[in-house]
Amino acid sequence: MNQILDGARIILCLSFLIYASWSDYKTREVSNKVWIIFGPLALILTGFQILGYSTQPLQSVISYVLSFAITSGLAFSVFYLGGFGGADAKAFMCIALALPVYPNYLLPQPAGFISPLFPISIFSNSVLLGALSVFYALFRNFIWIIRNNEKIFEGLQTESFGRKILAIISGYKINITELEQSHMFPLEDRNMNDDGKIERKLLAFPKYEEREAIITRLKENKLNDFVWATPGLPLLIFVTLGLIIALTYGDIVWLVLGSFII
Repeated sequence: MNQILDGARIILCLSFLIYASWSDYKTREVSNKVWIIFGPLALILTGFQILGYSTQPLQSVISYVLSFAITSGLAFSVFYLGGFGGADAKAFMCIALALPVYPNYLLPQPAGFISPLFPISIFSNSVLLGALSVFYALFRNFIWIIRNNEKIFEGLQTESFGRKILAIISGYKINITELEQSHMFPLEDRNMNDDGKIERKLLAFPKYEEREAIITRLKENKLNDFVWATPGLPLLIFVTLGLIIALTYGDIVWLVLGSFII
């Protein structure tokens, strides 16, 4: 029965995460109904397995509570720091309810390291996969430099080195019209000062709720057709892939570190 319940919890997670990933990709939004349904179902399945079939129910309950508390704390800390959105935080909370520890009744322990708090391994996998998008941004910026005579930070020379690095690894320059018609986030803002001159600045952590207002200012204070923007990657896709990798290979961050240490 433990194998059946392990399988049911995995299927539950994958089903809701795949749907949420699709929704996030298409609209950059995920309905709260997803988490309202996902969370209670996960709690019921996991609670039923612990109370009905665990050989050490007290220890299992402690692990469950600890995993959920730490995962929730981490998820909302990253959310409030602007690292990812509310849907991503809720996704990790639901994962912690469904898979607080590795489902070893159904699956053999993977060769790689797995955190005793299984959602943490999923989190580290997700972050690493998301970080790989840096190479795409660098490639786009490299092509821009080759194709254009204009310096890539023309008009933004006074911006700090740190902000320029953040821009070049997380975004690239696109047409204002393309930005307006997409789900991308502006990485720069423009305002007209008292002298009638347009001041430009790079945005370190763009906020979705400010997107439309910034785009309006960019169009009003148009200097050319191109602005810095970031794709605002749908992290839930990486969370889903991170779960699959954690189930099959383990924590890839520790796999990579281990290959350098050993």
